[in-house]
Amino acid sequence: MALFGSSNAPASSEDVKAAIVKQLQQEAALANARILIAKVNEHCFERCIPAPGSSLSSGEQTCLSSCMEKYISLWNVASKTYVGRATSESKKVGQDIHAMAALGTGNSE
Repeated sequence: MALFGSSNAPASSEDVKAAIVKQLQQEAALANARILIAKVNEHCFERCIPAPGSSLSSGEQTCLSSCMEKYISLWNVASKTYVGRATSESKKVGQDIHAMAALGTGNSE
């Protein structure tokens, strides 16, 4: 789908909204990946390479690999937990709004 005009059919507001949401999700994922890489570099490099040189020893390579795997695994668990919690909170808020509307108290002035 073309967002801005290369198609003859006009894009509906829902199509535009979906395209914008998808773009924002992609940008957020890219920003998160950059943060993850920066944190891995910061923490694992400092921990595993006490005296930087022109090459890595086998012990430094092993330490870096292990550190990165652990850090990425922790990042994934934290991300899944956060997304799960945000989703359940969002559903709860939606249910609360729906319940208030059903009671007639959800109207704003």
